[in-house]
Amino acid sequence: MIARRWAAIAALAFITACVPKPKPPVGPPPPVPAPTPTPTPPANAISVGVHAGPTSLPITDEQATRALAAFRISCPSLLRRRDSSGISADWRPACDRARTETDARQFFSTAFETAEVGEGHAMVTGYYEPEIAASREPLPGYVPIYRMPDDLVEQQVPVCPSQLDPLAPPIDPATCPLKKQRGRVVDGQFMPYFDRTEIDNGALAGRGLEIAWAADPVALFFLEIQGSGRLRFPDGSVMRVGYAGQNGFPYTGIGALMKQRGLLGPGQTSMQGIVAWLHEHPDEGKAIMQENRSYVFFRELTGPGPLGALGVPVTPQGSVAADPNFTPLGAPVFLDVDNPEADGLWVAQDTGGAIKGPNRFDTFWGPGDEAARIAGGLLARGRAWLLLPLGTLDRLAQGGVREGASAQH
Repeated sequence: MIARRWAAIAALAFITACVPKPKPPVGPPPPVPAPTPTPTPPANAISVGVHAGPTSLPITDEQATRALAAFRISCPSLLRRRDSSGISADWRPACDRARTETDARQFFSTAFETAEVGEGHAMVTGYYEPEIAASREPLPGYVPIYRMPDDLVEQQVPVCPSQLDPLAPPIDPATCPLKKQRGRVVDGQFMPYFDRTEIDNGALAGRGLEIAWAADPVALFFLEIQGSGRLRFPDGSVMRVGYAGQNGFPYTGIGALMKQRGLLGPGQTSMQGIVAWLHEHPDEGKAIMQENRSYVFFRELTGPGPLGALGVPVTPQGSVAADPNFTPLGAPVFLDVDNPEADGLWVAQDTGGAIKGPNRFDTFWGPGDEAARIAGGLLARGRAWLLLPLGTLDRLAQGGVREGASAQH
């Protein structure tokens, strides 16, 4: 038995030795197929966790009255708007009650429960409705204020990951997740729209897109950041303009760039300090402003007040801009930050290119010098709580999102 086993092993060894060995392949190894990218859903309030907040908040009568007026006008849009935060609260009972409510503070104390998104750490800035000098006709030194161009379109385009391996086969765009992007179509190809430098250099000139002309390019730049404002003409007449669209490039805050480069000294990091530096250094200032490739287009407003993202007028000292992926637009928000001017109850009625992430808010202060002073110097940190309709947290917990869930990174 043992002899036969060794004989078999010896025969197998002989056969193996007789089989010719394959030659190594010539050239580079065959490419490894690239994995099909998995679409990643955008982060929202549910993905970072929704927590129960305090049982009561120190809301004043003045704050509640202002917030109730803002909440009422938001309700029609709030009820029909698709909520991208994932909270998907049932706002109808609160909106129905708001129509006839006479005690504003009691309303916010009894119709809502408080919730914290993520860790609740808030960053708060301010914006206002500026007034700038302008002309209805082109004048020497004036710069155009443009309406939305008709060739600026939005399409779903594939966003593919970077291909780091040069030997890997090209990624098929058909397998990449789609994302809405703004751009223009040239010879059948979708491409980015003109950026700020190209527009400053005349890319839109001669197309009849001018609403008016601004006397000061720096003032126009900050009008874009605010999103709405007033144009005062030499005859004393005023035109109100509001945000109509944007060219598709991400917003770049020039204040942070200037601070990193040591261009701003102590006390110059407010909006007023930045404006002063840009005026004192016009050539360098123009180049810095052009590093923000985002460009905002305007439209004339004929109704009341500047309009927010909900399509309703924003309320001075009552409205905030927020990221709708984390804060349902129309929801009341309570801020407790290290600047008491921004403390209190607000309503999320707007968005902004720089207002991204959980608990990032931009408070609206209205028109005038005092509003400019507060908004231009406001940078506060603290905590934020959403006011959600009663029962929302229980429903989220039953659906698999438990209160107090830690943020997912």
